[in-house]
Amino acid sequence: MKRRILLVDDEVAVLLTLKAVLEISGFDVDTAASAREGKHKLRTGEYHMVITDMRMESETAGAEVAAAARAASYHPAVALLTAFPVAEDDWQGMGADKMLVKPMHTRILLQQIEKLLEGHEAKLKIWSTPSPKAAVKAAARPVAGKKAAKKVASKKVSKKAKPAKKSPSKKTKRA
Repeated sequence: MKRRILLVDDEVAVLLTLKAVLEISGFDVDTAASAREGKHKLRTGEYHMVITDMRMESETAGAEVAAAARAASYHPAVALLTAFPVAEDDWQGMGADKMLVKPMHTRILLQQIEKLLEGHEAKLKIWSTPSPKAAVKAAARPVAGKKAAKKVASKKVSKKAKPAKKSPSKKTKRA
């Protein structure tokens, strides 16, 4: 299954170039040309990662897209793409996992995206793995379903006392 990425940038040349680079590298890419369109796509689709420009129709547009991505139930990785880097505390405070500074060499960009996705997927696995106590509790629960019901029913039937068959008595002849 290809990993899905949503690209959000108001510069069409950047949007189309990045889309082509990512698709050639095996990603399924969807695009949005504004923060408004990006937020809509986040609500209607599911993505493994969101890459958004920081400054689009407003100075806070990228932060709005990042916040919408953080609110999504499927928890995508979030990267801010900008030509105007900010301090790490600032972009992390916006809800981003990574800052990508443009322009960037394609190979380096792909390495950073891959590294971010791998780290994010590992983090999601940790979140979705039950604790040892929860796993023990789950194992102790009875199994539900048709097969389990049939198994229980067959055990009940086999445990019922069956009437004993009387063996025919042999009459002894008296002479």
